[in-house]
Amino acid sequence: MAKRDYYEILGVAKNASDEEIKKAYRKLAIKFHPDKNPDDKSAEDKFKEAAEAYEILSNNEKRQRYNQFGHAGVGGASGGGQGHGGMNMDDIFSQFGDIFGGFGFGGGGGGNRSGGRRMTRGSNLRVKVKLNLKEIANGAEKKIKVNKYVGCKTCSGSGAKNGQYDTCKQCNGSGVVTRVQQTILGAMQTQTTCNVCSGEGRIVKDKCNTCHGDGIVREEEIITMNIPAGVAEGMQLSMQGKGNAAPRGGINGDLLIVIEEEDHPDLKREGNHLIYSLNISFPDAAMGTSVEIPTIDAKAKIKIDAGTQSGKVLRLKGKGLPDINAYGRGDLLVEISVYTPTNLSTEEKKILEGFKESKNFQPNPNKKEKGFFERMKDYFE
Repeated sequence: MAKRDYYEILGVAKNASDEEIKKAYRKLAIKFHPDKNPDDKSAEDKFKEAAEAYEILSNNEKRQRYNQFGHAGVGGASGGGQGHGGMNMDDIFSQFGDIFGGFGFGGGGGGNRSGGRRMTRGSNLRVKVKLNLKEIANGAEKKIKVNKYVGCKTCSGSGAKNGQYDTCKQCNGSGVVTRVQQTILGAMQTQTTCNVCSGEGRIVKDKCNTCHGDGIVREEEIITMNIPAGVAEGMQLSMQGKGNAAPRGGINGDLLIVIEEEDHPDLKREGNHLIYSLNISFPDAAMGTSVEIPTIDAKAKIKIDAGTQSGKVLRLKGKGLPDINAYGRGDLLVEISVYTPTNLSTEEKKILEGFKESKNFQPNPNKKEKGFFERMKDYFE
């Protein structure tokens, strides 16, 4: 099932400001909040859908990629990532919990989550993947080895030797410190992230000997990614959750995949179209012939009509590249150039001198059709 447009989900225009996007998401998030709609699967799905849209459109880099390449630009590489649609409630509340402030909802939705405790997020990773034209045309499965932070297996990513924590005494487990300051306008209350536990609300009791309490270690991981057909040079895809692991069970970062396109020896890309430059001799152009040309997958035989002029373009429908958003396929354009010899032998010169006497080779403005050489003259001038 195709994903809905993110702007449509939030009900905003494509040129909406950051504030308009935040306001629209806040309205939907409050409407479909789990506390207001207990045991309502439909409301929960809409709540997650709105969070997914907001995650992309509230991030300038992701929004730019989405505007340019659609869903493929922000989640087109599958094969291991859970995708943006796989966001769970803890992910949503940890990232966007501030949206619900002042509306009587707990940051954890129903009180069974982490409350105000802040969950750390792992950093994103960026890798480059080279693709040839055939892989771009058909899509490709790629396996890459990435050196990154992963969850510690000894302590299951908790950082604690025996899985035990102490509640942070500074914030009493809330992850935030509340301060009240008297001003001329009255008491002002502010909340800041606890500097002792970094907002986690808890402190490791006995640190794991393997990760020294961080919950993460460096390892090499082989990641399989499925690149969709139709990608282009410089396009950036993402795999959610395949970046660096976060300390002590936080949210993993994303893996960003930058596409590099290898040059083809014969074909040149122009959008979704492919260009092939075909050089033919004067006799072939004058009398016609059949030639084989390269395509993405194999060779194709094309007919050159008699009297073909230099500069003519033949179009092979649908022999180009697919559109990444499935809007059809480009064409293969064959640009024909008639080769003019530069070093003629004495015998060749005599033959060409004989052609000058033929009316078909003489420029004649009074004739309905110009002679071949005149048309060639017009082209090259």
